[in-house]
Amino acid sequence: MEGQIIIISAPSGAGKTTLVRALMQRLPQLMFSVSATTRAPRAHEQDGIDYHFLSVAQFQQHIQQGDFLEWEEVYTGRYYGTLVTEPERILKTGHIPLFEVDAVGGIHLKEQFRSRALCIFVKPPTREALRERLIKRGTDSLEEIDRRMQKADFELGLAPRFDVQVLNADLETAITEIEQHIRQFLAL
Repeated sequence: MEGQIIIISAPSGAGKTTLVRALMQRLPQLMFSVSATTRAPRAHEQDGIDYHFLSVAQFQQHIQQGDFLEWEEVYTGRYYGTLVTEPERILKTGHIPLFEVDAVGGIHLKEQFRSRALCIFVKPPTREALRERLIKRGTDSLEEIDRRMQKADFELGLAPRFDVQVLNADLETAITEIEQHIRQFLAL
């Protein structure tokens, strides 16, 4: 599999999805790589567009068959991963895969794609701001938010392993900064 890829990682609630959508509008060369998950779809999410929604048994079967570039059991019984077929599908269209994954997934993808990957970590302005964003999102229970915050603490410790770190305190500034890094990496 040849070609360059872009990886955007951040703790849940740091603005990954919003940033990725904005980047795809500004850089039509990019195409979203759809991750697989065993979590239930949120109200606005569609299978095959936002995620490939799989049962735990389906996900585990894909693991056994070696169908993932990377995967992780993020919480007990809740898996996320990148199917090998995703970047292949995108590269065949002449586009550049844009991955939106957690920090561990981002590191695993970088290990596989090495210099062909630009790995960007998005940092929230503060831990408190991150918690506020998760609460305002209104999609998770307080128990789930606490789990996400524990994971965020771990992920923030991984930030130095990324090629670039961008602070998302102001959305437009973060989008512009990430766009500049991508343009430089891709020589656009």
